[in-house]
Amino acid sequence: MSFENLGLLPELVRAVRERGYTTPTPIQARAIPAVLSGRDLMAGAQTGTGKTAGFVLPILQQLAPQANASASPARHPMRCLILTPTRELAMQVEESVRLYGRHLPLRSTTVFGGVNINPQIKALRAGVEILVATPGRLLDHHQQGTLNFSQLQFLVLDEADRMLDMGFIRDIRKILALLPPRRQNLLFSATFSEEIRQLAGGLLNDPVSVDVAPRNSAAELVAHVVHPVDRERKRALLSHLIRSQKLEQVLVFTRTKHGANRLSEQLETDGIAASAIHGNKSQPQRIKALADFKEGRVKVLVATDIAARGLDINQLPHVVNFELPHVPEDYVHRIGRTGRAGTEGVALSLVCVDEAKLLKDIEKLLRRDLPVQVVAGFAPDPSIKPEPIVTGRASRGPRPTRTANTDRRSGGRGRNPHTAA
Repeated sequence: MSFENLGLLPELVRAVRERGYTTPTPIQARAIPAVLSGRDLMAGAQTGTGKTAGFVLPILQQLAPQANASASPARHPMRCLILTPTRELAMQVEESVRLYGRHLPLRSTTVFGGVNINPQIKALRAGVEILVATPGRLLDHHQQGTLNFSQLQFLVLDEADRMLDMGFIRDIRKILALLPPRRQNLLFSATFSEEIRQLAGGLLNDPVSVDVAPRNSAAELVAHVVHPVDRERKRALLSHLIRSQKLEQVLVFTRTKHGANRLSEQLETDGIAASAIHGNKSQPQRIKALADFKEGRVKVLVATDIAARGLDINQLPHVVNFELPHVPEDYVHRIGRTGRAGTEGVALSLVCVDEAKLLKDIEKLLRRDLPVQVVAGFAPDPSIKPEPIVTGRASRGPRPTRTANTDRRSGGRGRNPHTAA
């Protein structure tokens, strides 16, 4: 099957070809016709499956007849709202909108926290058909009176599971109450919890269901390896693996912001170019860190789960779990950074005695044991006793509910600034 067979406009097919794509992915082949038919959509798809094009292309197709080259803001009313959990994902989705829509006179922009709101207000007042936003900053703009949803035709919830996991449910309900009832709704989620299904039940009208991967499955092209090691020797083992295996591009996950900073500094001390990305970094710092990593100026990018959600890095060969996540589903999201777009990847996990239960929970979710390899010279000391892990989501009790005072400037992350993300 080709993109032409999906009935896309020549302008869209041309833009897709210019990006080097000729054959639609499974999610694209199933989602595009469903969206073009005007149906609501509930899609199960992880990042790296091509899901963004799966909703951007058919939305652009349906908006194309209304596209107008006029400079008048009134000729560019908002017709599509795309909600994302993080500013990084918002930027990447909006970039896809611009690239796929480059041959159409449609306007788009992003709004997210952590940056000056005034340029965003200026862009909105100039008129945009497609708005990509994080929930918190979108509500800020509503309070400023810079939004007009009266002609909205499409609503997309991208990575809905992560938005709910980050405490956005109240904001999402507030946003839904602002929108016109007659619209086409598209919901994309890597996993389907009962909370997601309840949200979908109240949002979607007789939706087409598309699931291109088994629920909570790990990418099939990813090889998993567990390296047992003492907690105090993890950094030394990581440096050893990077050098001995000549790893050139490595995304490393820690549980906390402080841990990400500390590890990146330690790797620099070891002579390995590294940078950290997490919620306490400013937007320019995060953009620079990601650009340095993509362009090879930095070999290792150390990230927390929230900061790395939605990162789109082509052909990323290695992901390292320096610390296992408290929530096993986060392991699936982490390793989804590699093994994308048909390329193979490797997920390495450095596991100490404290994390034995976390590893069992991950294996239970994946329904298989992960292969274990002890690295010569780094065999764990069996006399070391496990210690409780006191940081991260599991130690905080119930998931927090966002309030009006919750870190709105952070892009709507909905987290207390003192928490681990």
